[in-house]
Amino acid sequence: MAWVLIVFLILLGGIIAPFGDLLGTKIGKARFSILRLRPKKTATIVTVITGGVISSISIGLLLLVSEEFRQRLFVDIPFLQRTLDESKKALIPLQEERKKLEDKILQKEKELNLLKNNISDFRRGNIVIKRGQTLFIAEINSRSNTKSDLANIYSKADKFVRKIVIPSNKDSKNILLWKPSDITKIESITARGGSWILLIKSSTNVLRGDNYVFVSPDLLENKFIVRKGDIIKSSIFGKSDLNLKSINLKIQTLLNETRKEIKFRGSQANEIQTSGNFVKKIRDFLKGNQDIKFKLEVVSLRDSKTAEPIVVEINILNIES
Repeated sequence: MAWVLIVFLILLGGIIAPFGDLLGTKIGKARFSILRLRPKKTATIVTVITGGVISSISIGLLLLVSEEFRQRLFVDIPFLQRTLDESKKALIPLQEERKKLEDKILQKEKELNLLKNNISDFRRGNIVIKRGQTLFIAEINSRSNTKSDLANIYSKADKFVRKIVIPSNKDSKNILLWKPSDITKIESITARGGSWILLIKSSTNVLRGDNYVFVSPDLLENKFIVRKGDIIKSSIFGKSDLNLKSINLKIQTLLNETRKEIKFRGSQANEIQTSGNFVKKIRDFLKGNQDIKFKLEVVSLRDSKTAEPIVVEINILNIES
């Protein structure tokens, strides 16, 4: 239907347009005048009127033939215009509300930033315990009374922490705070059997004089990290390494690698303890062995579990060229 209407309008325009042009030409030649205007201007006015008539006829035919066109022209367009006007009116209070919300958000952000700065400044005070720092280490054996063990561990840990945080207040007690769910979890794990190491760690930075210290317990299996005689790390030296600076650097690197290795195995020992004057032993060895390769070995001197110190010695061995 739409295509038929379009073709019809094109044909109608094609028929009426020459008629308007012919009418204007004849009026011009006849030198006809309207309202005392010049014939040329009169012809122009007639042509314009003819174009208006064409448009009017076209719209009239559309209204007459097309129900959809009448619906859209007289119903949909006014309805859409009213809806648009109402939407604009409804949008005004929403825009105002949005502006108020944006202002509130900006204000809250400023307050939050100020609070963060104040907390940051406050926490830069005399920090005596850092977040994540291990405060106390104790062994728990599943064969004993876990509740009693935890009570004793808490008492000792609380006393130790009080000396750090509030040393002047000797009457203060129970400044350590941990979640009851953590205790339940520990009891559940230790009930499986075996030997365990309990680490009590600080959950926050703690300033000197704070009344409470929030902690979180961490339970580790108490296992052997090294056995007596174990070679933890080793390094081979060549002829180019037979100077004091190079040897000291090699030894330092070897000890650093040993620390990383025992940490990787799960040791909670902070440092490695060395036994004997291994530097003198190495120097004495090198005095009579200048043209050979040799190897340094870091050897454990004792069995050490998770929380026990690691004690080692450094041996030097001749390697055949």
